[in-house]
Amino acid sequence: MSNKEKDRKKINFSAFKGSLNGYKTSSWLTIIFVIIEAIMEVLIPLYMAQLIDDGFSAGSMPVILKIGLYLVLMSIVALVAGVLNGLFAAKASSGVAKNLRKKMYFHIQDFSFSNIDSFSTSSLITRLTTDVTSIQNSYQMVVRMAVKAPVTLILSYIAAYKLNASLSLTFLYVLPIMVVLIVILVKFAMPLFRKMYKAFDKINKVVQENLRGIRVVKAYVREDYETEKFNKASKEVQSVSWKAEKIMAFASPIIEILIYGCILVISWFGSKLIIQHTFTTGGLATMITYTMQILMNFLMLTMTFVMIVMARPSMERVSEVLSAESKIKNKENPIMKVENGSITFKDVSFKYKETSKNYSLKHINLNIPSGATVGILGETGSSKTTLVQLIPRLFDATEGEVLVDGKNVKDYDIKSLRESISMVLQKNILFSGSLKENLIWGNQAATDEQIIQACKLAQADSFINEMDKGYDTFIEQDGMNVSGGQKQRICIARALLQQPKIFIMDDSTSAVDTATEARIRKSIKSDLPEMTKIIISQRISSVIDSDIIVVLSDGEINGVGTHEELMQNNKIYQEINSSQLKIEGEDENGR
Repeated sequence: MSNKEKDRKKINFSAFKGSLNGYKTSSWLTIIFVIIEAIMEVLIPLYMAQLIDDGFSAGSMPVILKIGLYLVLMSIVALVAGVLNGLFAAKASSGVAKNLRKKMYFHIQDFSFSNIDSFSTSSLITRLTTDVTSIQNSYQMVVRMAVKAPVTLILSYIAAYKLNASLSLTFLYVLPIMVVLIVILVKFAMPLFRKMYKAFDKINKVVQENLRGIRVVKAYVREDYETEKFNKASKEVQSVSWKAEKIMAFASPIIEILIYGCILVISWFGSKLIIQHTFTTGGLATMITYTMQILMNFLMLTMTFVMIVMARPSMERVSEVLSAESKIKNKENPIMKVENGSITFKDVSFKYKETSKNYSLKHINLNIPSGATVGILGETGSSKTTLVQLIPRLFDATEGEVLVDGKNVKDYDIKSLRESISMVLQKNILFSGSLKENLIWGNQAATDEQIIQACKLAQADSFINEMDKGYDTFIEQDGMNVSGGQKQRICIARALLQQPKIFIMDDSTSAVDTATEARIRKSIKSDLPEMTKIIISQRISSVIDSDIIVVLSDGEINGVGTHEELMQNNKIYQEINSSQLKIEGEDENGR
């Protein structure tokens, strides 16, 4: 096992700080009522012995009525205490789960892209659901059974010892056997439970990919393949779970054999003591009851321990998320405002992993004046998207500096910096809700006039008005009820509503026809002259009228200039232009 794997198996308990906020009272009340219930359960057999010996055996009705009343009252107290500790335990454990999920969710929001890349989406979902539920169940067991079992066990043994010291020694021979059994079971079961949660990650990943790509699956008629992939992941979960549960299943029958063996031994020797008139019938009945209580509560303590063992991998995984620190943080006393949209790259190099030898970007030097329109062109894999992601600090440059308004982006408050930069990503995301709710993601305080104006700039107003409910039209999950081009224009309008200093379109008009795209570029350039505009595209027609065009190749700047300048002195740009003109000519000739 590597050192890294060993470190991951250490639970950072400080990461769970605050999980009990609002539920400490419920937890303490659970413990109090559990102890009351345990005391009643230990007292009841003592009074039962007195009822048998001094009541029934002696034929004394006053004693029977008196002790019978005590037993009824203690049973009621035990019942009420049991119900209340169950209610408070449920409230406390569900509250802990709520706090944990909330804490994890908000912590994930602060992750940088590199943090998110270190956890798969399916794994994060499993940790937020299955793992937290496992912790919730184990916490409920802890505040109830982990308190009740030892209290009942200790009090029962004290009472049994007072009844008959020699018979009570029987338990001392059995308990070590149980302890050894539990240690052996845990040793073999723990690795399987860890493996089981990883299998849950895999099955969630399969389901997530299938549901998100359902159109592609159906288009390529790959339902059988996806079904087989799901069955494989499901069988892995079943196989690991079966092995783990099979090991733990050995505990119950062995412990039951020990319990009934104890009862037989105590009954055998107790009967002899009764014949010798050194023990009573009621005492033997009570001793048998205490035998059941002691060993059954030890069994419950064992099951609690098993639950904690099962929950430990979950705690490790949750702790791993909560302990992960974002690699992108604010400096002390950061700059809170971006004055203008000028951008400078000073000898910037970047690689996604510190251990990687290959750089995605190499020695980038570039000056972009505020208000300029910049086109970024290059073949697939030339790191165009990576370059612009350094501006809002979605990643930090490995070497060199990225400056906005003449100041290093690391000196800005992250929120203030990102509020000044709008990005329309390659993969456009819309959320379920009204169209208007999706638009005001860019600006919660936007007026109707501002919303309409942004949609007009994005050439979206016309098709929105044609919808039945206009701006109140309900958008399905991931924008399934609008076309790709409509989705892109809605996302452009959403980004414009943010009123940024820097506006970045990352190949975000690929599904829009060239005429509409030209109108979008023209309206943004003429109506928002002070805003710096960066357009990433595969098409020269998308960047042809830019003030500056940057040609990237293999993570390096191959050329910078206007369309005319690059046509004269940049071979890559000439080749791209030639190939695209050829394709357009073939399309016009119908070939």
